[in-house]
Amino acid sequence: MPLHDGLIPHLAVDGAKAAIDFYKKAFGATEVERHAAEDGERLLHAHLRINGCDLMMHDIFPEFGMTPVPPTGVTLHLEVDDADKWWQRAVEAGAEIEMPIDNQFWGARYGRLKDPFGHSWSIGSPLSS
Repeated sequence: MPLHDGLIPHLAVDGAKAAIDFYKKAFGATEVERHAAEDGERLLHAHLRINGCDLMMHDIFPEFGMTPVPPTGVTLHLEVDDADKWWQRAVEAGAEIEMPIDNQFWGARYGRLKDPFGHSWSIGSPLSS
């Protein structure tokens, strides 16, 4: 399946296989491909599609200078057709609420969650007029 044009997030995750399972359950991700590392345990590369967009990820490899520190300073935003439906599915899958979903002053239904791997996700959709 070809990649979409544009900016594609690429996450380093401590437990990429478990993250894939979570993203499937929480965000309806589909797995495009995965490639195991030589150790057969970690993933060297994985490609997911969420809400029509691509997401890449791989495991942490300390032998290449990577350290498993919690991610900070980045939020992945999902602009969806029904924010409440996507929100509920993610919370039921185990996402932690950082900012409860609510009607926001800028005209969106919006909230922010944290996944079990430390990544922040926002979910939003335009308010109906």
